Amino acid sequence: MLCVPIFWGLIVTDLDEIEHWVCPDLLFNDGRLQPDQALGLVGDMISTVVQITSLPEQARIHHLAGTISPGFVDLQVNGGGGVLLNSTPTREGMCAMADAHRKFGTTSIMPTVITDAPHVIEHAVEAVIGAVDTDGICGLHIEGPHISVDRRGTHKAEYVRPMDRDTMDQVARLRAAGVPTMITLAPELVPPDDIADLARMGAVVSIGHSKADSRTVETAIAAGAGCFTHLFNAMSHMTGREPGVVGAAINSSAYVGIICDGIHVSDDMVGLALRARPDPDLSFLVSDAMPTVGGPLEFDLYGNTIRLHQNRLINDEGSLAGAHVTMAESVARLVRSVGVTPEAALRMAITVPSAVMGLNLGRISGCKSSDLLCLGAGLMFEGYLSDALAA
Repeated sequence: MLCVPIFWGLIVTDLDEIEHWVCPDLLFNDGRLQPDQALGLVGDMISTVVQITSLPEQARIHHLAGTISPGFVDLQVNGGGGVLLNSTPTREGMCAMADAHRKFGTTSIMPTVITDAPHVIEHAVEAVIGAVDTDGICGLHIEGPHISVDRRGTHKAEYVRPMDRDTMDQVARLRAAGVPTMITLAPELVPPDDIADLARMGAVVSIGHSKADSRTVETAIAAGAGCFTHLFNAMSHMTGREPGVVGAAINSSAYVGIICDGIHVSDDMVGLALRARPDPDLSFLVSDAMPTVGGPLEFDLYGNTIRLHQNRLINDEGSLAGAHVTMAESVARLVRSVGVTPEAALRMAITVPSAVMGLNLGRISGCKSSDLLCLGAGLMFEGYLSDALAA
């Protein structure tokens, strides 16, 4: 007799005790896309996943077309629902962002505070310590301020500064509170010893907004940097004689985030980079989303109005100011335009980012039906399993 533990202290001692079963065409679970799977529900909780052939004869079965998957995991979210974290570095602001992205299938976000005054970063740290593990908030990404002025993108130059004790103390505070933390920095400006200290704290050190040469990048990786921030964007490019940050990232065994909106990086270059990487499970999607996702079509950044025009967010200098894209759109684009397999696309949106930050995400058992996605043809997001069951 099968004994299946589930939450709330309840024990299911027999498959016959499961209230009903959901059988989708395909199930993405723990990194694999499989047919012929059945999800056993007790209340709104998935208690177990078994092969359809294992179901009891009298099982109540709900067949669903399409794919069921855990929610998307986004490690770079600047804003959403009209809220920019830099402008509203509060728990309420983070929750509003998470709620906006949840409407598009992203159930776990890492709010991202970009280059700003020290007190803004401090407020974001305070907020996430109180918000982590609630409403899908899974940590904090500090993007800057220790970056290259020449490769700062939309980050404000006056706030760019060398690595300082204040940032080290804020990261230490996050890690002491158990908050998963990523920090983006330029290795030509941050000494290897500081990178090593950050890595020892348990922070994920990500290389980005950098004009470093490949040797400097390799030194940073040896010191403990384990990730790259939005490949191709705001980093030195490859040439015939110098790989730059882009080439060093592609060649490395570090994790690499990439924006897949057809604007920040062309679909052809996304495909080329993915094929060139040493391991397919080293690359992951990020949205780099701004407040326009699920919100008004303009917002304020550093006192300037950023407007959405032809799906591009542009600042006063003509630089891209983040992205107006969801993880759901990015996943579908990977399949439709880049030619990535559905399983690989879902791994890039769920399995790999979870692994980057050491998160326990991507498994169906123990999830609520309200946290599981229904994906249609081409992995287009159609809603949540709870809504499909209630229809």
